[in-house]
Amino acid sequence: MTTVLDTIDKGTAYLKKKGIDDARRNMQLLVTHLLKCSRVELYLQFDRPMTDDELAPLREQLKRRADGEPLQHILGTVEFYRREFKTDSRALVPRPETEELASIILAKTSDQQEALQILDMGSGSGVLGLTLAAELGGRCAQATLVDVCHDALALAEENNTLLGIGRVKLIWSDLFSNLETEKYHLIAANLPYIEEDDREKLSREVLHDPPLALFGGKDGLDIIREFIQQAPAYFHPGGIIALEIGYNQADAVETILKNNGFSDIYTHKDLNGIRRFPIATFPH
Repeated sequence: MTTVLDTIDKGTAYLKKKGIDDARRNMQLLVTHLLKCSRVELYLQFDRPMTDDELAPLREQLKRRADGEPLQHILGTVEFYRREFKTDSRALVPRPETEELASIILAKTSDQQEALQILDMGSGSGVLGLTLAAELGGRCAQATLVDVCHDALALAEENNTLLGIGRVKLIWSDLFSNLETEKYHLIAANLPYIEEDDREKLSREVLHDPPLALFGGKDGLDIIREFIQQAPAYFHPGGIIALEIGYNQADAVETILKNNGFSDIYTHKDLNGIRRFPIATFPH
């Protein structure tokens, strides 16, 4: 007889052998997903026998995780800013850093009284734009989610349907090329910023993400540079631009922002002390 605890212990050892970080947490989450219970409820079931019908799909999921497939793809969901979002190979797996960007944006807009027009450029699965729309509530007139990948937009639409957030528009566009000349109070962007030369340094998990969502050319800034150059035409006076960038790109991005007419430029640090989130204002 194999119990829940036996299964967790054996799976943890297997994942550790395969080089998976935080192996026990990964194994616990796989089992809670299978048994449809919380981690607290899982502890109360440690002595419960597991059936062959339960173990068979778990073995397959365990192999996928050992091969480097992201846990979020296997579970099919990810928690972001206290909400559960659908996630899969159609878009970048949401990172904890992007939750930090959401918090910075919400703090920056907390004193704005008018209903905001928001644009999430490179929206992927929609976690950032949908989170901002949900958190702002009535202070968000409309959130426009834009991506160049049709599959990613479809995933964002599924997440919007699951969450039931109104005031959301989804548009396929290569940056601003397919957008009308609507003006926005806030434009947020988590665009590809990894340098091509860093491809070989990436983990197996990251390489499961769509390459289109990862790589930004030789210096990682090809897309961000073009985005910042085009953005001024789409701002209300005093509008805010907010980005997530690579660990070594803050000085370069601040210079690009300054050269394109932005002011009040400041790059916030992430929880690891890395200058990660440039925020700036388009002048009145």
